[in-house]
Amino acid sequence: MKILITGASGFIGSFIVEEAIKRGFETWAAIRKSSSKAYLQDEHIHFIELDFSSQEQLEEQLKGHAFDYVVHAAGATKCLHQEDFFRINTEGTQNFVKALLHLQMPLKRFIYISSLSIMGAIREQQPYEEIRESDEPKPNTAYGKSKLEAEKWLESQPIPYVILRPTGVYGPRERDYFLQIQSIKSHMDFAVGFQRQDITFVYVTDVVQAIFLALEKGETGRKYFLSDGEVYQSATFSDLVHEELGRPWWIRITAPIWLLRIITCAGDWWGRKTGKMSALNNDKFNILRQRNWRCNIQPARDELGYDPKVKLAEGVRRSIQWYKENHWL
Repeated sequence: MKILITGASGFIGSFIVEEAIKRGFETWAAIRKSSSKAYLQDEHIHFIELDFSSQEQLEEQLKGHAFDYVVHAAGATKCLHQEDFFRINTEGTQNFVKALLHLQMPLKRFIYISSLSIMGAIREQQPYEEIRESDEPKPNTAYGKSKLEAEKWLESQPIPYVILRPTGVYGPRERDYFLQIQSIKSHMDFAVGFQRQDITFVYVTDVVQAIFLALEKGETGRKYFLSDGEVYQSATFSDLVHEELGRPWWIRITAPIWLLRIITCAGDWWGRKTGKMSALNNDKFNILRQRNWRCNIQPARDELGYDPKVKLAEGVRRSIQWYKENHWL
């Protein structure tokens, strides 16, 4: 069986590639010319360069291939300009699928990696309830909106797609949560808002587990939320990191929402001025202020057999061990 994995050089994509090789797939990693192959060293990997900005270019690059499965993990989570989210996440997906259809690719399954962020801030009244597939998405970030537009467009296409919507994905090689870990190591922990915040996480290998279950068992048109099945408080991740780092002295600061707004506006301004993306920007503001990240993963359990193996404490331990061994910490 021949599988194509886009975004293969990225955090999640590189783990998908590893699992595909373990399972005996003829594994093709889609990359850009500028992509690092640091985590794509296995000799069994086949590489293909894809340009998602052009359907015609994609058709030329894909010509002669006949993939059985595609996992579309390529996309942007941070952009200097909001329109870039739609150019990359929405239009890039459309160009890719159009090319696959025009080439009459004999796909058994197309997995689209979306995000819980497509739902936005809903069910925010305490006590918080799980976000369900039947809820109306109300994305409040450009990232979430771009992913939702891609989802809605997929619904109209004659392709055997399954959509996965993971919550916050973490693990070795991940860089966003790593910034928080690095901050705690430097004796500073930063949180936002005084209202209770329920957070969910999913370890990267559990996302990969769900992907291969969806390849095998997913029904066309289905959409699944993914988490580790637990709900955590806003300080839990920091507490676990602090413990795993040997409990260095630290200062914990909880800032009001209005202060975060000022900081993220300044981050956006600085990003536009310098051409360098800030970790604290206007899209990040809406993510950090959201209070309810609960989601219902029971359909994934029932229909796919999804069984998350790594809870947060173990996932943090594994991640920090990797960061230390690879000299990130």
